Amino acid sequence: MEPCNESTGLRREQRREHKSASDFLESGDTSIGFCGGLLVGFSLLLMLLTLPISIWMCIKIVKEYERAIIFRLGRIIRGGAKGPGLFFILPCTDSFINVDMRTITFDIPPQEVLTKDSVTVSVDGVVYYRVQNATLAVANITNADAATRLLAQTTLRNVLGTKNLSQILSDREEIAHSMQTTLDEATDQWGIKVERVEIKDTKLPLQLQRAMAAEAEASREARAKVIAAEGEMNAARALKEASLVIAESPSALQLRYLQTLNTISAEKNSTIVFPLPMEMMHCFTKH
Repeated sequence: MEPCNESTGLRREQRREHKSASDFLESGDTSIGFCGGLLVGFSLLLMLLTLPISIWMCIKIVKEYERAIIFRLGRIIRGGAKGPGLFFILPCTDSFINVDMRTITFDIPPQEVLTKDSVTVSVDGVVYYRVQNATLAVANITNADAATRLLAQTTLRNVLGTKNLSQILSDREEIAHSMQTTLDEATDQWGIKVERVEIKDTKLPLQLQRAMAAEAEASREARAKVIAAEGEMNAARALKEASLVIAESPSALQLRYLQTLNTISAEKNSTIVFPLPMEMMHCFTKH
């Protein structure tokens, strides 16, 4: 129980540190110093002197699906991401970065993976993610989109490397869920939420496809032979029971002869086969 408690405590401590770092980035540090204050004052004075022309440079618009991260003298201002709607910046001292908050989709290129049972397969997939925290996505990583794509490729190879070929072909949902959990934990510190992961296609080598097709065909032929043998056995049992019933009554055999003649005459009227009972032959042999 002690190792489990230690690991749980470590996870809680990491989450606490991550939360404190996120809160720090969201609130921002506004202590820009004396020189920074002078620069901000000169920028504000310049804006007032150049009104109303400067107003068009100071007012920015952010769309509904975007958020703006404003930097003042290189520091994120208090309040974190701005938008949607209008926001105000100071010329010369402020800059901003727009972050798209919509769900982004990208394809994982086909990855050549060596499975646990030493079979080489090519697997591709698709990942759906969105930026959950715009401040972390800008401040904690250079390019969140490129990093997520590379991490998805690596995660796909790592997860499939621990699976057998039969598991890859049958347990796609489990593999996708495992990839989503791993990606979501890794990208949480980047402010990215991985919403969905899907395995699109699994391509097998041509020789392996032929071997699997031959195995399936042989299995089907074996089942067909077993079914045919069972049918013959059941038919033999039915014929045996019918012969026992007919042997108990000689007239039943004559009725069967008549039914056979009726069937033949209905199908081929030009040919009539008349079965001769063996009792009549015995009469001729006696004479």
